Amino acid sequence: MVPSTRRETERPERPRCVYCTAPACAAASGRRLRETRTVLSGAVTRDLALLPKGHLHLHFEASMRPATLRDIAAEADEPVPSWADFADFTDFEAAYGDVLRLIRRPDQLERIMTEMADDAQADGVVYVEVTLAPVLHAHLFGDDAQAALDFLLAAAKREEDRTGVVIRAMIASARTVAVELAVADARLAAAYAGRGVVAYGLHADERGFPAAPFLEAFEIARDAGLLITPHAGELVGPESVREAVEVLHADRILHGVRVIEDPELTAEVARLGVTLDVCPSSNVVLHVVPDLEHHPLPALLAAGVSCSINADDPIQFGPDVLEEYELARERLGLTDEQLAGCARASITASGAPEDVRTRALADIDAWLA
Repeated sequence: MVPSTRRETERPERPRCVYCTAPACAAASGRRLRETRTVLSGAVTRDLALLPKGHLHLHFEASMRPATLRDIAAEADEPVPSWADFADFTDFEAAYGDVLRLIRRPDQLERIMTEMADDAQADGVVYVEVTLAPVLHAHLFGDDAQAALDFLLAAAKREEDRTGVVIRAMIASARTVAVELAVADARLAAAYAGRGVVAYGLHADERGFPAAPFLEAFEIARDAGLLITPHAGELVGPESVREAVEVLHADRILHGVRVIEDPELTAEVARLGVTLDVCPSSNVVLHVVPDLEHHPLPALLAAGVSCSINADDPIQFGPDVLEEYELARERLGLTDEQLAGCARASITASGAPEDVRTRALADIDAWLA
C-alpha cells in the first residue's frame, strides 16, 4: 500500500507501499513520518508541517477522508469501494467512478469541502487550487452545472473564512469527451474568472486523446484571464508535454514528469518557467515510474524545472500533501532548500491573490532561515 500515516487506519485497501514491495509494512500500517526538527544522517531538519505551501494538483472528490467514504457508502447501502494495485489507468478511472457514484446529496459535497480545508490546514497548506468538475455533480442540482459550481464555490468560501486556508478552483474537462462539452466547461469557467475560478485544465487518459482538439476551450479560458493547466506527460511521453507547451501554451502542467525523457524539451520547459505539478506517489501507483527511487523529481529540479509537490488523489493513492513532502525528503533525498523551492513554486505558479503570495513567500523564507 501507499502510506498515508495520518489517515491510513481508516482507509480501504489501496495499492502497495512505496517504501517497499510488501502489501503491508510498518509504513503502510501507520508509521509516523513527520518529525519536528529530527536528526537525519547528522543533519537537523525542519518540520515540514510548518512549511507554508500551496496544493495545486488535488481532485476534489479524491480529497475525501476514508471515514467519509465509509459513511456515504453506508448511507447509499453500497459496499465501500476497495482496490489493490491498479493494473492500469483504466482500473484507476473505474475506482474513481465508484467513489463518484456514492455522492448523492449536496450536503456530502459540503462535508468533503470542510474536511479538505481542515486537512489542508493541518498539512501547512495556505492555498488550495482544487480541481472541480461541476458537470459530475449537476444531477444533484437539476442537471445544472452552474448551480453545482455555485454550490461548491460557496462551500469553499465558507471554509476559507473558517480556516484561513485560501481556496480557489480549477475547472477541468475530460479529454475523452466531445470537444463541444469541453467548450461548455471552459465558458462556465470563464464566467467565474475572478469569482473563485482561476484556472482551466484537461485531464483523463492521454493515450489516444491529444489536447490539440481542445484548443478552442483553452482559448476561451485564456481570454478570460484563467491559467492554462492541462494534464500531460503522465501516460504519454514528452510529446504530450510538447503539445501542452507549444499548442496550448500552458502556464502549468499537471504531472509532466515524462518530459525528462527529452533533455532538449526539459531545458525548454525550464527556460519558459512552466511549473510541473508533480505527484510522486500517484506516479508510482499508476506505473508511470517503477518506484519512488526512480522518480524524476530530483532530476527535474537539477535541470532547473520549476516543480510543485502534490497529492493528486489521496483517497486512492494514500499520502496527503504533507506526506508527499516527507517522502520527497526521505526517499528522494530533497534538501530543505529544494523543498522550500517546491513550496515557492506552489505559490508563484498559482492563481493565489497577491496578498496571499506575498505573505506565503515571506513565511517560506522564514521557515528556511
